[in-house]
Amino acid sequence: MNTPGSPGASPWWSPHIHADRRPRLLARARTVTGLRRWFDERDFLEVDTAALQVSPGNEAHIEGFETDLRDPAGFRLLYLHSSPEFACKKLLAAGEERIFSLSHVFRNGERGPLHHPEFTMLEWYRAGEPLEKLMEDCADLLRLVAKAAGATVFEFRGRRADPFLRFERLSLAEAFERHAEIDLMASLTGEAPDRDLLAGQAAAIGVRVTDDDSWSDIFSKVLSERIEPHLGLGGATILHSYPVSEAALARRSPGDPRVAERFELYCCGVELANGFGELTDAAEQRRRFEQEMDERERIYGDRYPIDEDFLAALSHMPEASGIALGLDRLVMLATGASRIDDVIWTPVVGTAS
Repeated sequence: MNTPGSPGASPWWSPHIHADRRPRLLARARTVTGLRRWFDERDFLEVDTAALQVSPGNEAHIEGFETDLRDPAGFRLLYLHSSPEFACKKLLAAGEERIFSLSHVFRNGERGPLHHPEFTMLEWYRAGEPLEKLMEDCADLLRLVAKAAGATVFEFRGRRADPFLRFERLSLAEAFERHAEIDLMASLTGEAPDRDLLAGQAAAIGVRVTDDDSWSDIFSKVLSERIEPHLGLGGATILHSYPVSEAALARRSPGDPRVAERFELYCCGVELANGFGELTDAAEQRRRFEQEMDERERIYGDRYPIDEDFLAALSHMPEASGIALGLDRLVMLATGASRIDDVIWTPVVGTAS
């Protein structure tokens, strides 16, 4: 089948192309209906957050879409949101306790089999409930989506996972030891991560390290090259206990201050969801945002504004757990699609390499 947007391909709206894509799109529609029912049965309120925000977020490697707001006061730079997270947390501060959002979100510079510049993110939040509860939610939702798609296994590029099996749970330290023979925690024993120690361990296993790579750069290289391909094979994997430097919006673990209450869900080597025990300390959150923007400026030469209204809301926000799940990727795996464009109703025109 020609991929819509690829050179020489028919457009996605061509009847014969749409006919090929339609079974997966119907599975997507059933999935969305089922998700809304699941959340409604558990007393969640669906919220609809604004796409225009004062900041696209403050993660170093997320590229935002800019736009100009014209109002009586003049021009103001705004951004399309990369996640409804800031808005959802403001609603928690306002008093909501269980909320979910199915939002179109936007990330520039991302296009490929697993990336699309506009995609659908499912986020949900539980005030006063632990991160463990979100892991249980994920198990329920994988089964729900499998049933909606009529799937007994999830599949992507020859990798398979049974969505009905009990999840594997693996800490980052365990994953680095098992799949890369690296002692991750040894590089986290001081006040700041030991860049040279991690660099030496990474180079010893054949991961290319350059002089200007930071600790986080090296961590990301090892994770993507040596760890992620082994996750979510056979069944789903929960990867948890991330170093604090890799969890800008998560609170520190009470059991080990070197790591944060963050987990990611993987199936078939594909990251599907990212969950946090939410950080509510505004001063600490500001410090982490500034660190992320310093890193962005080092790499890309620019930085994004900090949403001061979000930081103000944190002082009113209750303890909570929250998670973001890529709906399109999940439908991809459940329907056996080879690229994200195949499960998006109206993909953005352009080359999807």
